[in-house]
Amino acid sequence: MTDYLAAAMAMLGPAQNRYADPAAWKELHAELGIELPREYQAVVDAYAPVRLNGHLYLHHPATERWNLGRQIRDTVRAWSDVDWDDLDPDEDPRRLFGLEGLRFGTRDGLWPIASTDRGETVFLVAAGATTARLLVEDGEGGWARYDMGFAEWLYRYLIGEDMAGPTAQPSIPASCDWSTSR
Repeated sequence: MTDYLAAAMAMLGPAQNRYADPAAWKELHAELGIELPREYQAVVDAYAPVRLNGHLYLHHPATERWNLGRQIRDTVRAWSDVDWDDLDPDEDPRRLFGLEGLRFGTRDGLWPIASTDRGETVFLVAAGATTARLLVEDGEGGWARYDMGFAEWLYRYLIGEDMAGPTAQPSIPASCDWSTSR
């Protein structure tokens, strides 16, 4: 079985751990009322804030600029304002994935954990669930479901698999753009 966390980190290079701070995670988890997956925390601590592969943004809870907590709160607020009753049935994630409803930022809801410069948003589904699952909105109303943890999703994203819809194929090799985090 592949250790996706190790594989993704091997592609990204040595961990920077510039802002690794257990107290920042503890404060964020207390504020959110959920605990984000440990593999996600490991990647964020190792590299964030960063833009990976030229598109994927990861924020960190211990930084003022590119702050993960603020990013989650702002994204939850924006997605909570969407009128989900006006969607085309083919674009309604409730219908596509058998969800009773769409809640953002709740214990059993969707948590935005990453985004791209192309408008895609990666959501963790029911943060407390025993089975890892992600939903990715492609920036144009299309949704994809991935029954895997963040490390596997990231690994597959980095090797060029379509991990957010038909237009999400990375066209450059895996890389970190550290300049965006300064």
